[in-house]
Amino acid sequence: MQRQHGLASLIKVGLCAALTLGMVAFAADKADPTGTWKWSVPGRNGGEPRTTTLKLKTEGEKLTGKISAPGRQGAEPREIEIKDGKVNGDEISFTVSREFNGNTFTQKYKGKINGDVIKGKVEFERNGEAQSRDWEAKRGTDKKE
Repeated sequence: MQRQHGLASLIKVGLCAALTLGMVAFAADKADPTGTWKWSVPGRNGGEPRTTTLKLKTEGEKLTGKISAPGRQGAEPREIEIKDGKVNGDEISFTVSREFNGNTFTQKYKGKINGDVIKGKVEFERNGEAQSRDWEAKRGTDKKE
């Protein structure tokens, strides 16, 4: 009888250890996009590159933040709230809507976080045609930036 009790205790300890390791592995898979991210795109007609800044914060699976990029023809950068932000493991997604000449333009960002780099695609419509391009952002050295 005592032998069975010892075996049952050993099995319980083993199960607890396996569950703990599983939870640690799950936590390691969930990336934290909180911080300031930046990337550059070439300027039009060979102009200076334009740097975009993205400030993100997570609240559970909800992603909030602001994006800013230089305005056209040297105009001051404008910060815009992201919408529909989500975090799922190491994947993020959000939308950005901008207005120009009375028209609203929406971009849908999707990306995968690997350490301090996000790589993904942004989808948008131009002249009635669906288009997409790659984007790659790097986090600032201070994750709380």
